[in-house]
Amino acid sequence: MVFKGSFLLISALYGGIFTFVLTGLGTFGVFFLKKTNPKIFSFSLGMAGGIMMAASFWSLLNPAIEIAKETYTLSFVPVVIGFILGIFLLRLLDLIVPHLHLASSPSEQEGPQIPLKKSILIFLAITIHNIPEGLAIGVSFGSVGKNQEFLREAYNLTLGIGIQNIPEGLALSLALKHAGLSRIKSFFYGFLSAIVEPIFALTGVGTTLLSSLLLPYALSLAAGAMIFVTIEELLPEAQKFGNSDIASLGFGIGFLIMMVLDTFLG
Repeated sequence: MVFKGSFLLISALYGGIFTFVLTGLGTFGVFFLKKTNPKIFSFSLGMAGGIMMAASFWSLLNPAIEIAKETYTLSFVPVVIGFILGIFLLRLLDLIVPHLHLASSPSEQEGPQIPLKKSILIFLAITIHNIPEGLAIGVSFGSVGKNQEFLREAYNLTLGIGIQNIPEGLALSLALKHAGLSRIKSFFYGFLSAIVEPIFALTGVGTTLLSSLLLPYALSLAAGAMIFVTIEELLPEAQKFGNSDIASLGFGIGFLIMMVLDTFLG
């Protein structure tokens, strides 16, 4: 069966909308928690980090290597280049967008030192974080045009990102509430932060449809960006309250969830 570009575009869009909606499901939890629970916060971010780390390898780097082997003699070269570009992309966004990580104090603001409310800075931080997730969904569906066997992996990746968006959305809404927003605004801004996922899902799949030669670069770029976010933001923030064991437990559970999705269901 040959999948047309229109099918891949629509699939990527639906995938981005799916993960966007599950972010909203996670942020909805702010209405049920009377106060920010550091243990829930740490577990949620740890779990999100575990899913992203596993997804980066099994759903992105592994297909990138397999596709590169079909075209390039040194198959690792485009994967390495794409991976480095993904890290540079997120580092660049870190430098040009003012933001504040979820559990950081205002004095730890990154990017241009523009005076903004703490809630806005947190919103910008998680929005940056959601960009590589959208790209990952898009390029994953784009890889189906090269190898139809990757369709199941694209679905699994989308499901995995959607699952991790639930605890991540919860942690975000709790951080926004802690920053002084009402429950309704914490829910709304937390939900809105994921609107970039369907947008960049379309960007990712559109890029890969231009040329199949771009696939290993695009897949590994998304992986590099996701791993950068996990190591630079999610895991350090998960341990800010001293709950390193709980954060590590969440990471392990998240990693295993994504591993099962990719290796068993895939």
